[in-house]
Amino acid sequence: MRTLLLAGAAIAALSPSLALAQSPSTTTAKDTPATSRKADAASAPIVVTASPFDARIDETPAITAKVSAQSMLLTGGASIAGALQDVPGVAASGFAAGASRPIIRGMDSTRVRMLENGISSADVSDIGPDHGVPIDPLAARSIEVVRGAGTLRYGSQAIGGVVNVLNNRVPTFLPTETISGEVTGSYGTAADTAQTSALIDAKAGNFAIHADAFYRHADDYDTPDGTQANSWFHGHGESGGLSYFFGDSHIGAAVEQYNASYGIPSDDTHIVMKQTKYISRDVIDIDSGLLQTLTIDAGYADYQHSEVEDDGTIDTTFKNKEFDGHAELKLGAIGPLSNTAVGFEYGHRKFRAIGEDASYLYPTTTENEAGYIFTEMPITDSLKLQGSGRIEHVSVAGTPASDIPTTRDFTPVSGAIGALWTASSAIKIGLNFSSTGRAPAQTELFARGGHDGPNTFETGDPTLKIERANSLEASLRVDTGRLRFEGSLYSTWFNNYIYGELTGRTCDDDGVCTDDDSGELKELNYTQQNAHFRGAEGQASYAIVDDDTGEFDFKVMADYVRATLDDGSNVPRIPPYRVGGGFDWKSKPLDAGVMLKYVGRQDKFGDYDTATGAYYDLGAHIAWRPFAEHQGIEFAIVGQNLTNDVQRDAAAFNKAEVEMPGRNVRFVVKVATL
Repeated sequence: MRTLLLAGAAIAALSPSLALAQSPSTTTAKDTPATSRKADAASAPIVVTASPFDARIDETPAITAKVSAQSMLLTGGASIAGALQDVPGVAASGFAAGASRPIIRGMDSTRVRMLENGISSADVSDIGPDHGVPIDPLAARSIEVVRGAGTLRYGSQAIGGVVNVLNNRVPTFLPTETISGEVTGSYGTAADTAQTSALIDAKAGNFAIHADAFYRHADDYDTPDGTQANSWFHGHGESGGLSYFFGDSHIGAAVEQYNASYGIPSDDTHIVMKQTKYISRDVIDIDSGLLQTLTIDAGYADYQHSEVEDDGTIDTTFKNKEFDGHAELKLGAIGPLSNTAVGFEYGHRKFRAIGEDASYLYPTTTENEAGYIFTEMPITDSLKLQGSGRIEHVSVAGTPASDIPTTRDFTPVSGAIGALWTASSAIKIGLNFSSTGRAPAQTELFARGGHDGPNTFETGDPTLKIERANSLEASLRVDTGRLRFEGSLYSTWFNNYIYGELTGRTCDDDGVCTDDDSGELKELNYTQQNAHFRGAEGQASYAIVDDDTGEFDFKVMADYVRATLDDGSNVPRIPPYRVGGGFDWKSKPLDAGVMLKYVGRQDKFGDYDTATGAYYDLGAHIAWRPFAEHQGIEFAIVGQNLTNDVQRDAAAFNKAEVEMPGRNVRFVVKVATL
């Protein structure tokens, strides 16, 4: 089967009928081979998540990251977190091949908002680290990581940031070609991984049609110490969408299906997951004085996964039905305000569990209504302000360990302001301040039992208060043509920070806990106290060669976060520092690159946790486009962990039992027209 997949991709590479149609918002000059810095300096990538008004990536006070489909192909990430592995400040929870959520500046779960085209991922990955995100990078055209004022458009659960996966499943532009498409196929050695993806975009009059599909099959992966048992992943997904364009407006909808099965490497169970999602996107051009554009986005998802024993016995099934809707109105200039948008969001989520672990979290209902405003104001030609505010009402109903049904209501109020000063043609300085209130999540309030995935016995606290994060961040961008640098220093002070505290005791499934290690589950209680997160991150590149033959860059990156609680102890499960460097060559026929990262030892771990050792992570790639007139036909080889170092994820609950994959070499075939 895997051989056939690769053969099919290779045959498709020779088909003249296929061409890639990409949204203008996801295609940048930098993604095109042999594009010099001089040519793309004035056409930096456009980001759509950081502001309601499409902006260049260097026009936001807080630094925004954008990862293209081509970059994902050449880094080889098998999850959204893996696709972001080279973004400073972003790490992965690393629990399983099918469950690895992004961590931003040490914050994860309910502090990192996972979106697909601005709509909630609508899963239960925030309830347990063994629960995956039903979005695969094979279906993504780009991923944006956003911090700053723009995050308040998406909810208070974005204190760490927003990760928005962008694709064209609801077409947002009318293709220029009648029909176009893309096919990729690859094989990886570490887990005998075969994967393929395909997409088609078509035009019929004023209708745009999109369809895509992906398939991934990975066995248990190899580590430097042998095969990691129960680390396999099998998944596939499909989608179809349609939009109708009239003038500068369009309305559209899509249906998505995601199916996956994956092992839990610290256990002998596996998860079978499926999600069906219905999404719509309507953009109405008003263009009448103050009123400019109305955008309405909505999504409804029916999600479930079952935790299954080797013999096929289903222990527990988790179900989540969720609606997420946004309406945003862009306004014309109002006095000194050049751009303003006001919006409303409504969300409704029903969760329940059936089976052995149903006592972990009884059925809950979460409902939220929110209004927000985002505005921009130029002070001078070189100084621009951005501001945002959000007020929301959150109602969470569930049953805590007391067995008394409880409903908690919260009204978090949040605000942010940022300033961007263009000091010169080469230097931009940003300063951001935000105060964000977050309502406690359902697990933090109502958890009440054993969870076999992370092997914890969790107890929520229904009396938790609103968590507030006051953040200050300074950023610096330098672009002299050959030299590029961007970096940030940040500090976040939490009042009533909510976290899961290990007590050192162990429990059985019935909740009988002892002070020794006789129980199979570690006792974890949700509690809160003040906390302080601070850190730095940055990356730089220097063009040693930049001419008509291509571009040869030297690049470096680093990130560091330190997080402590008010009592002097460490916030648990924080990623260690990283520092790395390497080279990139880009030209029309050939791209090549190498990056060596050093990941430090994490010895500042939380109570009753353990240290993780340092390691080196060497990656490399080479991509060849043999036909000058068909630049989209591409063959690539991608290497990961080429030093074959033992790697353990400091942020993972199961790091003591699980090693990350060892040396992996991927062979890739891609068909596209750039």
